[in-house]
Amino acid sequence: MQGFLNLNKPSGMTSHDCVAKVRKLLHLKRVGHGGTLDPAATGVLPIAVGKATRLLQFLPSQKAYIGTVRFGTITTTDDLEGEIVQSAPVPELMLSDIEAVLPNFLGKIEQVPPSYSAIQVQGKRLYDLARQGKTVEVPTRVVEVFNIEILDWRPGDFPEVDLAIACGSGTYIRAIARDLGAILNTGGTLAALTRTESSGFSRKNSLTFAEVENQLQENKFSLLSMEIALAHLPGIFLVAEDGKRWCQGQRLPYQKRWEIESEKTDNHFRVYNLEGEFLGIGQLIKSEQNLLLAPQVVISN
Repeated sequence: MQGFLNLNKPSGMTSHDCVAKVRKLLHLKRVGHGGTLDPAATGVLPIAVGKATRLLQFLPSQKAYIGTVRFGTITTTDDLEGEIVQSAPVPELMLSDIEAVLPNFLGKIEQVPPSYSAIQVQGKRLYDLARQGKTVEVPTRVVEVFNIEILDWRPGDFPEVDLAIACGSGTYIRAIARDLGAILNTGGTLAALTRTESSGFSRKNSLTFAEVENQLQENKFSLLSMEIALAHLPGIFLVAEDGKRWCQGQRLPYQKRWEIESEKTDNHFRVYNLEGEFLGIGQLIKSEQNLLLAPQVVISN
């Protein structure tokens, strides 16, 4: 059994917990996930099974979320899981105030990850250092936000706004909530978070654990094929003898007889034989004399 599971992660479980439960349900050891979700968050968590675990690094990095920001509150973790360090009503906050500052969070922006996060500083996780009461300087990094859209607005003493956010890998929505509250001088924290898209998977097609268990009991469960998860990569098709050599780890000089969907160099490709069997992931690289197709991950032997 190998392929991907588009899991709709429940609240209260870590990503590691989800992997452990999938291992138990499928009676397999080789299981991994693509893109950590905080325990309180819900939504899309791509799960790789079997040989597909070797392909996690090639999944697309774009993600999308629906997040609720609560104003007037600041917490240690930048979400409601942490201790409240500041709480003051801000009934004067208007939706127009938020609309005016949201453009500051579009494009490539500098972001300081939350103190309680899996980022490593000096070889240790930030959340471990924070739990020990140690204060360290968290390095700023550049992340990319493609789109922010206001979905709903609820005024009051502690007003809330629901945001749809499309972003690149490594973006912390908790940090956006914190920084949005800071720029408005109200304080802000993340009250709820659902990931609607991740690495090419959508919540619309995701399965809950209950649905997975039901399908297993009815012998209807199946994993998504590896090719579906890698559809963003162009394909290259090798004749039989070339495919065999490539699967043995050889770098092959580019041949015009290959069927190729793109001739971009330094790019990854789904590699097939002419019968349509998925062989793995390759990369076209330039050598001094010619163009080579180098194996990155060989799936079929």
